[in-house]
Amino acid sequence: MNSNLPRFCTESPLPPSGRRLLEPSPPSTHQSPRKPRHHLECADLTSGGGTYGVAGAGQFDLVCVNAWMLDLTQAILNLGFLAGAFTLGYAADRYGRIVIYLISCFGVGVTGVVVAFAPNFPVFVVFRFLQGVFGKGTWITCYVIVTEIVGSKQRRIVGIAIQMFFTLGIIILPGIAYFIPSWQGIQLAITLPNFLFLLYYWVVPESPRWLITRKKGDKALKILRSIAKCNGKYLSPNYSEITVTDEEISNPSFLDLVRTPQMRKCTLILMFAWFTSAVVYQGLVMRLGIIGGNLYIDFFISGIVELPGAVLILLTIERFGRRLPFAASNIVAGVACLVTVFLPEGILWLRTTVATLGRLGITMAFEIVYLVNSELYPTTLRNFGVSLCSGLCDFGGIIAPFLLFRLAAIWLELPLIIFGILASVCGGLVMLLPETKGIALPETVDDVEKLASPHSYKCGRKRKSQVSNSRL
Repeated sequence: MNSNLPRFCTESPLPPSGRRLLEPSPPSTHQSPRKPRHHLECADLTSGGGTYGVAGAGQFDLVCVNAWMLDLTQAILNLGFLAGAFTLGYAADRYGRIVIYLISCFGVGVTGVVVAFAPNFPVFVVFRFLQGVFGKGTWITCYVIVTEIVGSKQRRIVGIAIQMFFTLGIIILPGIAYFIPSWQGIQLAITLPNFLFLLYYWVVPESPRWLITRKKGDKALKILRSIAKCNGKYLSPNYSEITVTDEEISNPSFLDLVRTPQMRKCTLILMFAWFTSAVVYQGLVMRLGIIGGNLYIDFFISGIVELPGAVLILLTIERFGRRLPFAASNIVAGVACLVTVFLPEGILWLRTTVATLGRLGITMAFEIVYLVNSELYPTTLRNFGVSLCSGLCDFGGIIAPFLLFRLAAIWLELPLIIFGILASVCGGLVMLLPETKGIALPETVDDVEKLASPHSYKCGRKRKSQVSNSRL
């Protein structure tokens, strides 16, 4: 499990406090069952034996008047993700996918160990920020490599399958937290595996698509032959050489994402979709920590709920395309959040059912936005573009803890209204995106602009890449 998968935008779901609050005892008679768990008496937090145990918060004195610093630690991690989007996302498009991925894995491992043994709070915050930077590099670059290295028929399967492993991590994380009592132990458990990923240097090749855009056709051809051999196939004589156009190699730029009409529309809508997915997804998960109940069990169940989402995506995106399931999942999440607000507290089964639908919907939206984002951007901008758009996910992750806990202090259901509005609006906006079902990955900005044509879907399946004699 990668310890910093930005889809959650919080991967170390247990900050220094052991994810704020771990397993609660039954509420005491003087405490309202609907009182946000985040707002406990200072005595309960400092004693360690009150109604709720707080693991590790006392080490950095993050209790009482300093309790807001717990939210800060989560915001710092997401700020690191945002910085990683601008730096490592750009670097992967300029210097190569696999080299940036390996550097990022090493960085996550080193900074994660320092976080676990940080002697004071400033050191903890600085290296938690750096872990976020490198964490962004691991997840986005890994996803782009997988997307580019397979054919169009397998793209949807591997794109969703890679995120199912994220869900698997969510499912087993409560078990790790239950059997490892300290936050330092949890931090090491989810950090050290990153060093094993360095072995990918001998297993995972560079993206052939990226090599071609950098005029390294010979290396791309060598990798294609190796892939064909592993699949028990051979390249036809037509693949004896790969030629590219004589255009100068251009480095990625933010202006390329907004200079042309279609790219500008896609960028703005995708940014909002990433932001919405982050705020709603993380908000619903973190809300488990303030509504009462057994956090281990609640977190485990919330992970199980995500599995049907991947299955539904695989069943729908090839039949109905990308846009309709993308929009429907956001709308389902939004409506579920709004409906939950007005359901009577006494009908627990109904509230649970509707809340589960909301979690399922936003999970599907989060998984689809990865796929759509990677399919809408050209190879020359794909890693940088996906990283930059997902930077709004990180921004959403920065404000989500403050948004949730501060609004919940006013009214416990108020955050759900905000979540519902955001998701519903997003559901309408994504219908304005071009459909990418059955269309080869675009290689240039011009290819993306052609998607605006009413006939783009029909023509796209026949469109040939600028790379001759290549069917990547």
